[in-house]
Amino acid sequence: MTNKTSSPAIIWDFGTAYELFISLHVLLAPNLFGIRPSYAASVRARIPAAERKLLEEIYPFLGVPLKWLHELPAPKDAISALWSIKQIPPVERMRTVYKIGEPYETSDPQEAEKHSLFQNTLLRIAEESKFTPADVDALHKLLGKKQNGLKRSEVETALAWWSKQEELGEAFLAAFHSYYQAFFEEEEKRIAPVLQAGLEQAQALASTVSFEELFSELSQGLQLGEEFNAEKFILVPAFWTTPLVFFDRYNAQTMLLAFGARPADMSVVPGEIVPESLVRSLKALADPTRLNILHYLSNENLTPSEIARKLQLRPPTVTHHLRELRLAGLVELSLEHEENRYTARKPAFDAVYANLQAFLKGENSKEPK
Repeated sequence: MTNKTSSPAIIWDFGTAYELFISLHVLLAPNLFGIRPSYAASVRARIPAAERKLLEEIYPFLGVPLKWLHELPAPKDAISALWSIKQIPPVERMRTVYKIGEPYETSDPQEAEKHSLFQNTLLRIAEESKFTPADVDALHKLLGKKQNGLKRSEVETALAWWSKQEELGEAFLAAFHSYYQAFFEEEEKRIAPVLQAGLEQAQALASTVSFEELFSELSQGLQLGEEFNAEKFILVPAFWTTPLVFFDRYNAQTMLLAFGARPADMSVVPGEIVPESLVRSLKALADPTRLNILHYLSNENLTPSEIARKLQLRPPTVTHHLRELRLAGLVELSLEHEENRYTARKPAFDAVYANLQAFLKGENSKEPK
């Protein structure tokens, strides 16, 4: 765990280029982030069919290139990110953006082994322009355990693209240009001031609280654990992931974390008056099973298995309810020895009531009246 006697150093970063990539990731998996699937589908439908298909097939497999984004020069906006991608020769483009073949520093042997398997497999496929069923099986075993739960057929389709590096490099840039023109160019104007305000608020908070408190507040209920053991943290405001975080190890000493900076009274959907965070919280509290879970978590921190035994429910059912409570910001999550433990986030209950009162009184100034 991070040493509590010496707080880690903080490196603040900012740029809408992060959000270009993060927003698309959210739109491709809206349920994981509490976004209305119908709205996400309507945005994706604006992208030309061939380019949309590419993004749907390759992007969930590759994810958000946080480390490459951090290394972009200022102003680190969407158009400069696309320009930087264009400067990379197509055949080298994907390996460069996703840091394939570069050294990966970590003190966690298991994390190092998984990363090595992923990197070495992709590097060999890129160099040989072919892959085997064994490659598909290995990467499916690795990626299928993650929350996005990629199917074997999805891994195989992604590797079919990956084996054609020059073609993929050209198509990837064209697809992101289309996404930018179809949606993100206007979206960037809307969220840029929100991200700037979120950065300033986080910096102000950092001067008044401990790092553990700052981390919990910015992540809306995630507790520091071994997975976040680092001497430095690169902190970046994000809009679309709120209340969840994106994180990746930058090197053995540094963790890069994009924290949710969208205000509770602002909707992710442009022009929508009712904020999703309020609806999500009220829906979470309206379910009797989730209320029972919160009852137990108000008195002790528990694992999903422990909650399942108390409520005599199947563990997958409990995991579903905990995910909804986490999306609503109503529970805290700590990762201990690869085991999730939850407890109620009691200040959030007061915040839900305050947000409801403000909305009913018409105090929401983030969206048009």
